[in-house]
Amino acid sequence: MKSPKNGFSVRHPILFGFSLLLMAVALLWGAAAFFHGRLDLLGADRIGVVNLQGTIVKSLPTVKFLRDLRRDDSVKGVLLRVNSPGGTIAPSQELYHAVKRFAEVKPIVASFGTVAASGGYYAAAPATKIIASSGSITGSIGVKAEYASFYQIMEKIGVKPIIITSGKMKAAGSPFVELTPGQREYLTELIMDMHNQFVSDVATARKLDRKDVAKIADGRAFTGREAKELGLVDRIGGFEDSVTVLKALCGIDGDVKVIEGPEEEKPLIKEILGYIGIIPEGSATGDGLIFSY
Repeated sequence: MKSPKNGFSVRHPILFGFSLLLMAVALLWGAAAFFHGRLDLLGADRIGVVNLQGTIVKSLPTVKFLRDLRRDDSVKGVLLRVNSPGGTIAPSQELYHAVKRFAEVKPIVASFGTVAASGGYYAAAPATKIIASSGSITGSIGVKAEYASFYQIMEKIGVKPIIITSGKMKAAGSPFVELTPGQREYLTELIMDMHNQFVSDVATARKLDRKDVAKIADGRAFTGREAKELGLVDRIGGFEDSVTVLKALCGIDGDVKVIEGPEEEKPLIKEILGYIGIIPEGSATGDGLIFSY
């Protein structure tokens, strides 16, 4: 029989001690995960914090996160923190409808940071309550279309583009040819249809007379204080005020658990291009014409 002195713990005391340490850490981690899950199962009330940051070029992560929070019975309401200058048309509308669906089931309070303008305001309009700082920049209800035109430069260097289309409007907005009066009229009609959708949705969400919204929907921005006087926001306050209002709407007293998201990393170069108006995805026709709120 081998002597205990020849055991592994004696022959390799450092490795043996390290193994015990790893086992202890694993046990502690497992126990923490187990009890954390048990605490969640006890049904502690929670609120969601949904961050809408930067130029709006896509909506799916936020829409899915709002849907998950809406379906989670332990989540009693959501704080929508908006710091966005706007963005592309369809994603802003998708966010609008996602917020509207949530507000039909649970309270959702929009809290405006530095800017919540154009598509950023559009997305937040159906919230149960909208709270802005007095100096927040908001409003900017309107639509624009933009593209770079190169046809004059090409004429100077003797390059003539050949564009074959199935219809006279197909090349409207092409950077290689001059916009015709008919094409300009056509694009203006597109813009005005998008604009009218924006005005109607804001009027419906905010329970305002559409004519009153149309009067201020010329693209101008407002401070939070001006927006409150116009009925575009409900009250003046910051993030903590917004949390207090949300908890009151949810009937929650004291501390509350928070779920924050959606988790999304945006490359710095994409963020910079978005802020200076070069929107890289989900925003243009095949000819590079960009429509945005």
